[in-house]
Amino acid sequence: MNVFSDFRDTVAAAVAALQRRGELPEGLDLERITVEPPRDPAHGQMATNAALVLARAARRRPMEIAALLREEIEGAAEVVEAEVAPPGFVNVRLSDDLWRRQIPVVLRAGEDYGRCDLGRGLRVNDEYCSANPTGPLHVGHGRGTVYGDALANLLDFAGYRVTREYYVNDGGAQIEAMARSVHHRYRELLGENPGPMPDGLYPLEELIPVAKAILERDGDRWAGRPEEEWLELFGREGVEAMMARIREDLDALGVRYDVFVSERELIAAGRIEEAIAFLETKGLVYTGTLPPPKGKQMEDWEPVPQLLFRSTAFGDDIDRPLRRSNGAWTYFAADLAYHLDKIRRGADLLIDVWGADHGGYVKRMQAAVKALGEGRAELVVKLCQLVRLYSGGEPLKMSKRAGRTVWLREVVEEVGRDVFRFIMLTRKNDAPLEFDLRKVVEQSKDNPVFYVQYAHARICSVFRNAAEAGIATDPETLAAAPLDRLRDPAELDLLRQMAGWPRVVEGAARSFEPHRIAFYLHDLAGAFHALWTRGKEEPGLRFLLAGEPGSTAARLAMLAAVRRVIANGLRLMGVKPVEEMH
Repeated sequence: MNVFSDFRDTVAAAVAALQRRGELPEGLDLERITVEPPRDPAHGQMATNAALVLARAARRRPMEIAALLREEIEGAAEVVEAEVAPPGFVNVRLSDDLWRRQIPVVLRAGEDYGRCDLGRGLRVNDEYCSANPTGPLHVGHGRGTVYGDALANLLDFAGYRVTREYYVNDGGAQIEAMARSVHHRYRELLGENPGPMPDGLYPLEELIPVAKAILERDGDRWAGRPEEEWLELFGREGVEAMMARIREDLDALGVRYDVFVSERELIAAGRIEEAIAFLETKGLVYTGTLPPPKGKQMEDWEPVPQLLFRSTAFGDDIDRPLRRSNGAWTYFAADLAYHLDKIRRGADLLIDVWGADHGGYVKRMQAAVKALGEGRAELVVKLCQLVRLYSGGEPLKMSKRAGRTVWLREVVEEVGRDVFRFIMLTRKNDAPLEFDLRKVVEQSKDNPVFYVQYAHARICSVFRNAAEAGIATDPETLAAAPLDRLRDPAELDLLRQMAGWPRVVEGAARSFEPHRIAFYLHDLAGAFHALWTRGKEEPGLRFLLAGEPGSTAARLAMLAAVRRVIANGLRLMGVKPVEEMH
């Protein structure tokens, strides 16, 4: 049950009643009507913008329409008071019983409370992380991985059919660079003196075991041999070893994929040629020249005929090359093949989670999907900004090529999977995020993960105390609790926060913003902690009251429902609720 969407239906019914009486015209578009909590709680518990969005089409002033709606809404069930507020909002207060009745709704639904059918079975391919297999995952990869995984959980909960996918970039120049890096380590193990690792390679100690395995198997077979003889082998061995490590890193983070797709296998299967041929049938591939890059002096620019995709036909700034001057396919051509493969596997919506440095690549890929999907598929790209890593306020810098890297596994092992996942979702994906290794494990109200987990653990402690006191907490007892005993404003505020969960799920899924879950849980935990503090100051508000079984049962039912909502939210974030804090 979503009390906000239910009240939106009430608003729609009020509009329909006004149309029947001729006070509003027929044919109004109600799509943009919203019902939300007012920014200021003093203005009520719900507010609708209906008058504002209908005013132009109805050719009436918003305040006039708001006054008409208020008269209709005031007569609706559960409405205690409705008032008009400039520039045309209708603010509403609902009966306390409505909020109390949400408790059994939550308890009956259990883990499914908040689940909805927003997606209506739409098939979503959610591709995230997809780090190049040139080394283990570093902490910078963690943000996009957690974001993509939490988004998959959220969309699944909202009624989408989600495929979680990892694209293995095991072809191209970066794999050749890794092969040369492994070969450099191989020469070192042979006792040669190849000198420092050349610029552009990966001076990672994690590549030494790969070189050692090749040496143990093949001996000095590759010593002094030309590059074309060992490059592919060393690259393949490196990819296999790094993907094994990446899978372990993902497992440490609690991430599971449905599909791993290999770029090398797609290329070998001729999928690039298939994608190009498909676009050629649509007249979208041609040989031409591009204008000089921005800032390039004309005298330094020599236009070269290239095979181009007509991406400007789909909103891109320029057409995009498909072949390099040496005849090799571009990265973009490989990405065309990959996204066509996704579409052919049945995806209606493609979600790509990328690092912020790929922002300039978005338009061309969205143009490509429009062309390849022929309007049947849509590409949404979500960019994740950088993570600024600190320890006690001191910045930690990393660079894979310079060999100064903070690996994801190290951070997860230090702070814990749940802490890492929660903190990665405390900011919107496209906003920078600061992660302090010391602060994120502090047990203080300023640490959001502790604040939320502490609320869950505190509720669990109440139930342990109830069990020790012999107070019944079974579902039948809680279901029969006299909920009218919940009268204090702090109790009702907690119930209103709890009842907002289905609305948060829909809003977060609709906007692809799982960070909203973290924000909501923080607010819900705040309402609970406020009530807990009131109980310490006012004995009559304590959860377990000697000699008052009715009030005790009602408050335990309330806490059971709040605990369920917190657990449901943490589960979508991939975080395990704790029952005790240590």
